[in-house]
Amino acid sequence: MDDHMVKGHILAKKAENKLHACCPLFGAKVEDAALLFHKSATSFKLAKSWDKAGSLFVESSACHIKLGNKHDAVNAYIEGARCYKKTSLQGAVFCLNKVVTIYEELGRHIMAAKYSKEIGDLCELNKNIDCARLHYERAAELFEIGDAATSVIQCKLKVAQFFVQLQQYQKAIKIYEDIARQSLNSNLLKYGVRVHLLNSGLCQLVKGDFVAISNSLELYQDLDPTFSTTREYKFLAEPWKSTLLLRVKNVLKEKEMQEDDLT
Repeated sequence: MDDHMVKGHILAKKAENKLHACCPLFGAKVEDAALLFHKSATSFKLAKSWDKAGSLFVESSACHIKLGNKHDAVNAYIEGARCYKKTSLQGAVFCLNKVVTIYEELGRHIMAAKYSKEIGDLCELNKNIDCARLHYERAAELFEIGDAATSVIQCKLKVAQFFVQLQQYQKAIKIYEDIARQSLNSNLLKYGVRVHLLNSGLCQLVKGDFVAISNSLELYQDLDPTFSTTREYKFLAEPWKSTLLLRVKNVLKEKEMQEDDLT
């Protein structure tokens, strides 16, 4: 057996003995156990035994929680997540969810948002789009509480992307249009308005509701009077008009065929 693993097992056993020992100095024993679990986890990490290391970092976190040491607990959960990322999505998500919860309790909403976003990225990487969407939505809410406007928009745009992948186009359209409205009032963000409107229009095109597309193009011009002069507007308007013309042509052709059949 690897020397690091041998050392890890010895330290883990010592930590467990500390927890189970009958002693009036309970707090001191738990603190000792937290340190021993952490050292044990580090040994297993050096041995590249990622699952075992991750589980021991979680044990260390649990000790810190008992002691009310939330900062130490969150650091141990972060270490646990790093180990679990090598082998277990479920383990990594468990640890990161704990991190998000603790940071929320501490009032550190930006940090909570950052790790919620990280969970979303892990879910996306593993093709779990609905899970990714939920965690990006949570990240957007937390960034909003933390007054990080640009990060809120970035997360919401990612949510819209997930809705598109899930073929929930109307939900994506709403997000793109809402962000376009918000961005118009910001000198920093207003240059992205045409892109948001383009993405919304593309979703309308995919839906194939040409009345909605016509109404949307009018809405976009009302929101941004310069939009009708942009390449994005022309890109949306041309296929829409071409499709309408093709439909009219097909209707006329069908009508001619019906008339020929009558004669």
